[in-house]
Amino acid sequence: MSALRLALCLSIALGLGASGVAAADKPDPVTDAKAFQKFFVNKFPKVAFDDFVNGPYSMNEDMRRQWEEKEQFPPYEFALEAGKEMFSKPFKNGKTYADCFPNGGIGIRQTYPYFDDKDGKVVTLELALNRCREANGEQPYSYVKDEMASLTAYMAYTSRGKRFDIKIPDDPRALDAYEKGKEYFYTRRGQLNFSCASCHVQSPGERIRAEILAPALGILNAMPIYRSEWSGMGTISRRFVTCNSQTRAVPLEPQSDEYRNLEYYLSYVSNGLPVSGPGARP
Repeated sequence: MSALRLALCLSIALGLGASGVAAADKPDPVTDAKAFQKFFVNKFPKVAFDDFVNGPYSMNEDMRRQWEEKEQFPPYEFALEAGKEMFSKPFKNGKTYADCFPNGGIGIRQTYPYFDDKDGKVVTLELALNRCREANGEQPYSYVKDEMASLTAYMAYTSRGKRFDIKIPDDPRALDAYEKGKEYFYTRRGQLNFSCASCHVQSPGERIRAEILAPALGILNAMPIYRSEWSGMGTISRRFVTCNSQTRAVPLEPQSDEYRNLEYYLSYVSNGLPVSGPGARP
């Protein structure tokens, strides 16, 4: 798809009109985010703004009642306990994760991902945790397995209620990463010829098989999540890989540039929504 055609599709989908096409060559994340949020608020006028972070539970009353009952004994509780223990356990050199993060790693989830001006790349919370481990002589964790999910679950829990505050600095490399994340979100791929937007912009609230699709707005605020179909926890990396597989596309490597840029875009356009993770989904 050409850049012009992509810009036109985005403008129509998000209601930007001709001005969006005219400005297609100049990234404008602030305008993007306003249009993105307005689209969902207009599409679902009965859903309170903060409730978008609850995904399908904001779309279906029966599912919401079941979810509220489950939250009394949340299925992710085991991960929270494990994550808290892991977070405070010293590395072999005596240091802990708290030494790697601002504020000792507590209450900072809402600021990730961020753009690292030294490396010129997006840094996600998952990547930062493994960098911390490696800097302290430890082996990195899998980005899709339980240990990473538990750590990010605990860090998300300490940030619950804090609103996403993702920054895009005045750096052409940061704007380029954001634009590449946006392009990945709207580009169709795989045998089913689906984009991320096919499900999460065009069809949220609708059923695909037994699943009610979540809106893209706030979709990362609940991460990591316990999914019944996984019978366990999943990180953002696991969710991206799974989505690619479900559309019969070739998944990328977890924490590839493409996935990190995608997370940057989706997080930025959800600025102002509260952290609700860890969460639970069918």
